[in-house]
Amino acid sequence: MISELEQSEFYRCKALLVHGGLLESKAAIEGVHSDRIFVDDLLSPGFIWLGSNNGFIFIGNEENVGFNSQLNHHFNTVIKPDADRMGLTSFEAIGDHPKWNKTIKSVFGENLKGYNQKVYELQKDHYIQHEPCLEQGYETVKITKSVLENNGSETYRNIEFLQSKVLQFWPSFDKFLHHGLGNMVVYKNKIVSVCFSGVVAGNVHGIDIETLLHHQGKKLAQKVTHAFVQDCFENEITPYWDCMEINLPSVSVAENLGFRNKLNYSWYSVPFE
Repeated sequence: MISELEQSEFYRCKALLVHGGLLESKAAIEGVHSDRIFVDDLLSPGFIWLGSNNGFIFIGNEENVGFNSQLNHHFNTVIKPDADRMGLTSFEAIGDHPKWNKTIKSVFGENLKGYNQKVYELQKDHYIQHEPCLEQGYETVKITKSVLENNGSETYRNIEFLQSKVLQFWPSFDKFLHHGLGNMVVYKNKIVSVCFSGVVAGNVHGIDIETLLHHQGKKLAQKVTHAFVQDCFENEITPYWDCMEINLPSVSVAENLGFRNKLNYSWYSVPFE
């Protein structure tokens, strides 16, 4: 039988993770985000429902026939009602290790559409410090408590953009401020680009980054990532970058700063029945 764990029990799944697996899996088990974990009766295998989006990471033994045979029923009777309330019509299925790819297709359908992801990390001695110059009127600002609450000396017309981005990954501003860090680019009191810790496990911080459409093409993503990376190194944090292989602008930003490809993985889009 598949059951959901209380957050206080997440640590019991640590043994299911593989060396060199996904940062999101480690972060979920550390319990600082809004993730949910479901496991087999004997704690192996299981899956993590990422609190940041509609993704599910499968962990542990991919050949557990009893667990695998229950997955479709469990997703359609337990997961789907919650997903419906969020307006989700499909989900991302991800294996914490590559052996899950075959099982995911066997369980959910051989014709699933698959996508490739690239994962990068940046070490201090690989960092390329060639920062772009911003056009007049743009400036970088650290994300602080007063910024998030919009009650500092400067206030921002579209503060909801930043607030919603942070709460997509964190259960509260306080959790983010305690565990994460971030920077943004501002133009005429409007936040136009953000780069912050979207997922944290130990001293590794996974980056979430976004630039508003009308301000793209001005190297704002590079500039704000430089600011974030420098803050990471000041705090002995390793920056981690995860993007789709076909997202060439994102790949370019990472590689231009010296990020090096650490691993690649696949994920599958699965429609709810």
